[in-house]
Amino acid sequence: APAGTNVNFLAVQEGVLHMRTYERGVEDETLSCGTGVTAAALSALSRGLLASPVRVMTRGGELLVEAERHGEGFQEVQLIGPAAPVFTGTFTVRSNP
Repeated sequence: APAGTNVNFLAVQEGVLHMRTYERGVEDETLSCGTGVTAAALSALSRGLLASPVRVMTRGGELLVEAERHGEGFQEVQLIGPAAPVFTGTFTVRSNP
């Protein structure tokens, strides 16, 4: 699409959710997407495909999503996994004269 799209490709194999992500703005595959991982895990939970905690394998590594069913939805949703810097840099802000 002209404005791009976010899309996740999913497969459940041996009790693990495997996920690949393509993100707009990047216009390429990314290592992971926290929002997408969480949404995919909640979808699998709501359809009874997996149980909490959901193991999700992305190109960036393994994540866990824990959630408690509450009526038709979920609460106490947690995305668990490592966090690491992937870039550092500096910039100078100059005011216009």
